[in-house]
Amino acid sequence: MPITNKKLITQFYYAFANIKPENMAICYTEDIIFKDPAFGELKGERAKNMWRFILAKNKNIKITVSDIFVNENFGTAKWKAEYQYGKNKRKITNNILATFEFKDGKITKHTDDFNLYNWSKQALGLKGLLLGWTPYFKRKLQTEVNARLDDFSKNFKK
Repeated sequence: MPITNKKLITQFYYAFANIKPENMAICYTEDIIFKDPAFGELKGERAKNMWRFILAKNKNIKITVSDIFVNENFGTAKWKAEYQYGKNKRKITNNILATFEFKDGKITKHTDDFNLYNWSKQALGLKGLLLGWTPYFKRKLQTEVNARLDDFSKNFKK
């Protein structure tokens, strides 16, 4: 079983690095639970749409993955995303620790943990430096990105 789960994680990040969100989505169970500091908690098709949304906006994203560890039920991986953000095309380098739970050969729970303050300083400059560490900023960011995800999801067709 651990080799299968390692292949699953490798397949997931290979699809991510090659801008193939549908190949990422098939790695998830239908009732996937995804969580990260930017989006908060997303479930099911909404979690899958998050990857579609991210990759629709970031065709030049560079993804690298390392330190994949899995066992029968759980796994972890370190990954790095390098991309440009926003109208000003600010350079972002985001280091993420992913944790996974597996069920029936698929990912059933996926949590990405990263330093939101470091991300906000890169993405927003002075505004991120001054406000990026606050709970207010996190709530506002989650509200905004989830609204954009909702708009994307309304117009998305598989």
